[in-house]
Amino acid sequence: MRELAASAMPTMGARSGSISAVEASAEEMADRVTVIERRLLHRHPVSGLPTREPLFAAIAASPSGLLGVIHLSDLERLQAFDESLAEHVLAALAERVVRMLGTGALVAQVDRARLAVWFGAETPADVASTKLQALGYALGEAVSFGQREVLPEIRVSHANMAEHGTTPAMLLARASVSRSRAADVSASVTDDPLIAAQQLYALEQDLRRAVARGELELAYQPLVDARAGAVCGAEALLRWRHPEQGLIPPTRFVPIMEAAGLADEIGLWAINAACREAGTWRRLGLGPLRVAVNISGHQLDRRDLIILIERTLARHSLSSDLLEIELTETVAAGDVDRITALFGQLRQLGVAIAIDDFGTGYSSFSTLRNLRFDKLKIDREFVTAVDRRRDSQAICRAILELGRGLGIRVLAEGVETAAEYSWLNAQGCRHFQGYYFARPLDPAAFRAFVRDEHHLSGLLAPISDPVSERLRA
Repeated sequence: MRELAASAMPTMGARSGSISAVEASAEEMADRVTVIERRLLHRHPVSGLPTREPLFAAIAASPSGLLGVIHLSDLERLQAFDESLAEHVLAALAERVVRMLGTGALVAQVDRARLAVWFGAETPADVASTKLQALGYALGEAVSFGQREVLPEIRVSHANMAEHGTTPAMLLARASVSRSRAADVSASVTDDPLIAAQQLYALEQDLRRAVARGELELAYQPLVDARAGAVCGAEALLRWRHPEQGLIPPTRFVPIMEAAGLADEIGLWAINAACREAGTWRRLGLGPLRVAVNISGHQLDRRDLIILIERTLARHSLSSDLLEIELTETVAAGDVDRITALFGQLRQLGVAIAIDDFGTGYSSFSTLRNLRFDKLKIDREFVTAVDRRRDSQAICRAILELGRGLGIRVLAEGVETAAEYSWLNAQGCRHFQGYYFARPLDPAAFRAFVRDEHHLSGLLAPISDPVSERLRA
């Protein structure tokens, strides 16, 4: 190393011209490195496409135009397990875009999984939009890599400078969210897609911290046994009390929870909270009230779900027969073999299983044949105005008869009027849930409802004559 270093240094007796030559050579080399670095900064190393800087410069120099964004939706998942295949797919898709568009547009790579296409003022917006749509279809064709083929998942969105004219960066942001699936996850108070996406992101970040901050809570809607004239349990319903926005409807935050991968964590929190409350009911002498908790498909995928439920029951000294797991028919019909094994474990543990929204899926009877349930819940779609609608009456009668034949409890949910309750009761329905009896209640209000037997007796009293009801139907 010393010899190498010494040979690279000018000698003490070297002329000043030699030193100047070395310095000039070093400066020239530095300039070349700078040029290469600049080129690399403006070209993506895999696709070879220009990056954001040339794109933004072209947008800034044009008085009008349309910016399209091509979302390579599954590229990052592919990179996670096969980097070389992902790079090949990216390069192939970039080459397709450039070949299809020719010189009529600037194609750039704005990040790992998004390409942008800029149509300047010389291309009418309707023509540009049509070309983007055609790109979306063409890019979905398979990409071959050796013996393998990949079918890319492509989404295309765009924004028009005439409508969203602002900085190039803001135009790109608007183009990226103009048809974003994430922006459609929940209802927004604004029609501006960028603002909606920003609100959605902020809400998702808040939801990620909601458990630790104690913002989640459960409301309990009574389950009524008309024959016993008493409350037999409650369905635990998730609520989110945002510190600034107040109570956020489940229809708004549950889709975000699912999309953000939070269903597992929040679902386990709900099971634990519900079992803790049910243990409190028992200690307060309210009787053997069963608590029903909804389970998502994400939770069913957990291999340790049975162990977690068993530990939760033990933690709160709750008998397993006082917990009921509810899941929709669609979830139950997913992987029948796996669900059958899981149900066997739950039943061996002593936990009851209910199928929610029965009758709204496409595989109800095959589901019932393959899986054993303890309870069917007639969907509110068929309960609403059942005293007046012949089609709903026929469906409810069939479900009630099916339950009797299979020895399965049937509960009518969404009962809102005395007339609906009376008709269903006359047909032999025994279990009810809905606003007619009570809205979802906080823990203290639910306990008070259970204790108020006189109030419940009044609700159960207005039963029409079954004979005249059948004649009217």
